[in-house]
This record gives sequence, structure tokens and C-alpha cells, in this order.
Amino acid sequence: MTLPATTSPHASPRTIGGGYLFGVPLGDLGWFTTLLMSVASGFLAFFAATFLGIISILFADTVMHKGLDYANSYRLVGLPVGLLVLVVALIYLGSLWIKRILRKA
Repeated sequence: MTLPATTSPHASPRTIGGGYLFGVPLGDLGWFTTLLMSVASGFLAFFAATFLGIISILFADTVMHKGLDYANSYRLVGLPVGLLVLVVALIYLGSLWIKRILRKA
């Protein structure tokens, strides 16, 4: 079995730059996809920050023996980070969507 020959050394899909992020064409997103990707990135940031908050409280509680409240990882770490990422993603992806709509008009 022979593999087909590629005609271009740049046959792989673009991943960074020129409106692409990991192969997703960010400039071509619709309004629903923009909203969905913004919310998904906010959820991802919330859960990652909450995990890191729980781990840091675990280590701090182990060292200080104070009986720290793990709910602080949600309130003080996860929620602010998640909301910040959600707002930034909405602004960035929304501006790309608006630019595309205005360019077509």
C-alpha cells in the first residue's frame, strides 16, 4: 500500500495565527457558536481554577492545621476566574463575529 504524495509541504491544517486557534477558524463562527465557545471556556476556567484552589487549600490546611473551608475555592477562586474568562471570551469572540458581520454588509 502506497501513501499519496503531498504536493505542498504545508498540507497540515493551520493551528495558530490568521484567525485560527487549534484548527478552529475563529473568524468564521456564528453567533451561537461564539456564545457556546465562550461559555465552554468559562466553564473550563472555572473547573480548572476550582481544582487548583482545592489543592492549594489542601496543602495550606496540611501545613497550618487551621481547618480551612473548602467552599472558599469556589467562591474566591473558581467563580471570579470563570466569570473573567467568560467575559473576556465573549468580548473577543463577539468582536470577531461583529467584524465579520460588518465586513459582509
